[in-house]
Amino acid sequence: MTKHFGDDEQREHDPSAQEQRMDSENSVQRNPHPDFGKVQASRPDWDDDLKWRWTKTKDPDWKPGQGGNDGGESLTKEHVEIDPYEEGRPAIFNYKLLISSIVPRPIGFLSTRSKDGEKFSRGVVSPLEKSTLTPTRDLYESFTVQLHASHQSFGFAGGFDNAKDTLRNLVETGECCINMVSEHFAEAANSTSINTPYGISEWAVSGLHPAPCTTVKCSRVKEAVFSVEGKLVETKEFESKVTPGKKTGVLAIIEGTRFWAREDSINEDKNIIDPAILRPVSRFGGITYGRALPGFEIPRPNFDELKKTGDLEGLIKPKVEGQ
Repeated sequence: MTKHFGDDEQREHDPSAQEQRMDSENSVQRNPHPDFGKVQASRPDWDDDLKWRWTKTKDPDWKPGQGGNDGGESLTKEHVEIDPYEEGRPAIFNYKLLISSIVPRPIGFLSTRSKDGEKFSRGVVSPLEKSTLTPTRDLYESFTVQLHASHQSFGFAGGFDNAKDTLRNLVETGECCINMVSEHFAEAANSTSINTPYGISEWAVSGLHPAPCTTVKCSRVKEAVFSVEGKLVETKEFESKVTPGKKTGVLAIIEGTRFWAREDSINEDKNIIDPAILRPVSRFGGITYGRALPGFEIPRPNFDELKKTGDLEGLIKPKVEGQ
């Protein structure tokens, strides 16, 4: 496999890349609170009594063609057009806009192992089907994911020349493990976003426990309810449209080679995870996280059935330009 980075000695002793990443992270100003400890103390305690439960949808009597369930209120609001490449608009503005709007995002760990087998990395990541503008360990280890039957696509912000441990290890070894984050280790997961230099393991910092994988050499997170072993298929590096020559992202396609599900979370057919056990943590903008409570279900509509019942009467029309 082609090696995209400088030699090990240079990247371990030259702090310039680490300093650049921290400068970028500082410019994001992710934490809006001058004294977060004081703000945290003023908030209600964590409610451990909240359990997963089902509710009705907001409008159980919704019919085809009805549109939104807000009585048309959203139609009274106008929109502001934003050109991401507008002259004078900092790229960081686009980053902050996307991480605060494409929400909630489930989060997980992408655990990797260095080529020499001595350095382990586990970066907390936020999956979503969008561009490489999602926060994780820092601005340059951002990651996205799009799930398919057997392959996942990841996007890392920044190029190979400024890659963090996770991307470095992934490219050098071609292996990783994706571990979904749940409520019972949210604080530990967040601790891995610490700005450690290359080669410093986040396992000790987080206090989480590695567990062996079968098809890859890196470890999975024992505390995770669900994990996916994966092998690298290919990568593609992208260049900035605003600053020619500047590398802004790397797309990595991963093939899932093994699934791990906690025994009390999986059904008999081994094809559905119980959300009451998974209790996933989601990511919003800045330093905001969320809990997936409660939930509701909406069956997918069937065209032929709705046509028979007459619910689509007057609504079956050919598409027009712009639709």
